[in-house]
Amino acid sequence: MRNSKLQMMNITALFAAIIGVLAQVTIPLPLVPITGQTLAIGLAATILGSRYGSLSSVLYLIIGAIGIPVFSQMSAGLGVIFGPTGGFIIGFIPTAYIIGIYLEKTKFTVINAFIANIIGMFITLIIGTVWLKFIANLTWPAAFMAGFIPFIVGGLIKAFLAAWIGILVRQRLQSANIIYTQTERAS
Repeated sequence: MRNSKLQMMNITALFAAIIGVLAQVTIPLPLVPITGQTLAIGLAATILGSRYGSLSSVLYLIIGAIGIPVFSQMSAGLGVIFGPTGGFIIGFIPTAYIIGIYLEKTKFTVINAFIANIIGMFITLIIGTVWLKFIANLTWPAAFMAGFIPFIVGGLIKAFLAAWIGILVRQRLQSANIIYTQTERAS
């Protein structure tokens, strides 16, 4: 049990780093860029489940908050978290948790993972858009047009990729005894 917990903690830290690396894959837009962060969050949650997927998101947020440049465009600090894109970053935590919970309550299949990642996409977009509205002092329609609409198509593509790649990687890691299911962790 102790080794499996340590192993999962190491993998959680690895996924925090993966989120930071994929955050540097950016398509710039005027207010909020499209980044690989959301793909990485979906992968973390799909592969690791609710507990460790959301912990990797928390660790990513902490690493960026203390000044290590892991956010989009090699940015970091509390100014980013409390800036216009901060709601999206904070939204990664409940997103990862809910994706993982959905999969744990259903089954880790590509279809369920795709559904879970679509739900997760909407959670991130809703939290990020609400945050953007208040921080950037936008009207609701302007916030919706800046923080929600431009990301739907890309979000659906990333949801599919996170589901497909995530389930494939999860199965491989489980067969190699690198990650464990909830019931295996309890024993």
